[in-house]
Amino acid sequence: MTAITVTAAQVGVVDPTKAVIKDYIAAATIAKGEAIYQNTDSKADLCDGNGSGTKQFRGIALNAAAAGAVVSVLEDGEIYGFGVSGLNGDAFVYVSDIAGALADTAGTVTVPAGRVNVLTDTPTLTKVLRVFVRRSADWA
Repeated sequence: MTAITVTAAQVGVVDPTKAVIKDYIAAATIAKGEAIYQNTDSKADLCDGNGSGTKQFRGIALNAAAAGAVVSVLEDGEIYGFGVSGLNGDAFVYVSDIAGALADTAGTVTVPAGRVNVLTDTPTLTKVLRVFVRRSADWA
């Protein structure tokens, strides 16, 4: 499993008009670009692919937030700032066994967080992460 790097300064939604963004209250300190889940208090906390009750991926933090502050979370849409350029287009990206992180292969539990999308900015064809949340899934 290789971690997907995040460059916080570059994290941003590709097309906000096509994105689904939800605001949460942070349960703990959250960094821009970290994977989150919604805890039993309905607050955002760091998603963890092998943690008890922490595998329910709800999106990517679009801003840093201290505990008790508002964090905006991308639930559906394309996002810049993730090191996916070495992955194939349409490759899956998963929640890692490291809290708040993503990886190119599944961790202890297979929790997909998105896929690699290729933009139409020829000749570059920039690769970005296409985040999607599967609310109906329950990863045990």
